[in-house]
Amino acid sequence: MGHGHILVDAIEEKCVLVGVISSKITDAQAEEFIDELQFLAETAGAITERKFLQKLPIPNPKTYVGSGKLEEITEFVKSNDIDVVIFDDELSPSQLRNIERFVGVKILDRNNLILDIFASRARTSHAKTQVELAQLQYLLPRLTRMWTHLERQKGGIGMRGPGETQIETDRRIIQQKISLLKKKLEEIDKQKSVQRGNRGQLVRVALVGYTNVGKSTIMNLLSKSDVFAENKLFATLDTTVRKVVIHNLPFLLTDTVGFIRKLPHQLVESFKSTLDEVRESDILVHVLDIAHPNFEDHYKVVNETLAEIIQDDSKKTIVIFNKIDAYQDPNAEIEEDWDKDPEGPLPLNELKKTWMSKLNESKSVFISAQDKENIDALRETLYEEVKEIFKIRYPYNNFLY
Repeated sequence: MGHGHILVDAIEEKCVLVGVISSKITDAQAEEFIDELQFLAETAGAITERKFLQKLPIPNPKTYVGSGKLEEITEFVKSNDIDVVIFDDELSPSQLRNIERFVGVKILDRNNLILDIFASRARTSHAKTQVELAQLQYLLPRLTRMWTHLERQKGGIGMRGPGETQIETDRRIIQQKISLLKKKLEEIDKQKSVQRGNRGQLVRVALVGYTNVGKSTIMNLLSKSDVFAENKLFATLDTTVRKVVIHNLPFLLTDTVGFIRKLPHQLVESFKSTLDEVRESDILVHVLDIAHPNFEDHYKVVNETLAEIIQDDSKKTIVIFNKIDAYQDPNAEIEEDWDKDPEGPLPLNELKKTWMSKLNESKSVFISAQDKENIDALRETLYEEVKEIFKIRYPYNNFLY
């Protein structure tokens, strides 16, 4: 490895983040959304220099924020050599053009950023194809002069119709690419569903949850195999399926891509086959990061996304509360009882009680995948649930249990 040139690729871009506190959300929610945007930006390799939040009943249809705020952002960008401005919502094509013209640096919105992370995370040709399709579908209505480089990939001469503009050419090339990628994905999806069919009638369990809650770590623990796991958003894009055996009862365990609020619908569309794994599973294991202050909110986001995908309430669900090692009781410092915030988060044992009653039908297990704490309880719960389905599916195979 040579010296000196290594840092060239690793130059981190400086960014500012912009969000709107609309009438639909509270100040606290807006803060949380923009913190999550910062985590997304870090995952993509950018350093956040400043966050701008503006209160508006609805985002400005022309420039997302008001003109005064846009001037303030532009001032900051120019005087601090900012490379990119990232907005916390999807920008319309015209908003994007107006802001770009005004600020004069690269402008991204939340969708664009998520797509960028997915692109850098894609390992297999399947994931790469899915991401490329989502990116092109996102790009198509947003073509501006910036994108004229696309035409070079195909050679310009002889490609243009009489008087056809550059943007029209680009648009046509993108549309052709989109239909090619769609065909390619259809092929892959067919193969995948054949593979799923070939896995026989083994009971199928899918790990689902918000991004970065520890699904891959749990997968590694249960299947004793190494699946890429790190503390970043969307560490896994490709569905990993492993055969797991607990007390001589075999089943298939699937790790799926993490969910996130405001997930671009282009991505949900192109990741259909990943989501088919969820749709076709017998048991869902919903993993929560209990150390995250907003885990209840994440629980809701995942359930709403699942409801869209599955449209079937009858699926068995086990809820895993992970990261109990990192959980801190926010009220522990307070000595005086009367000082406690009645609405504040609860100590872990209280929390267990409330969630046990909240989940009704669902089983719940509190674990630390990192410290391998309570993993036996998780294995037992899984075993019991898988066994129930197994009994129905193979009524004569009772030697297994």
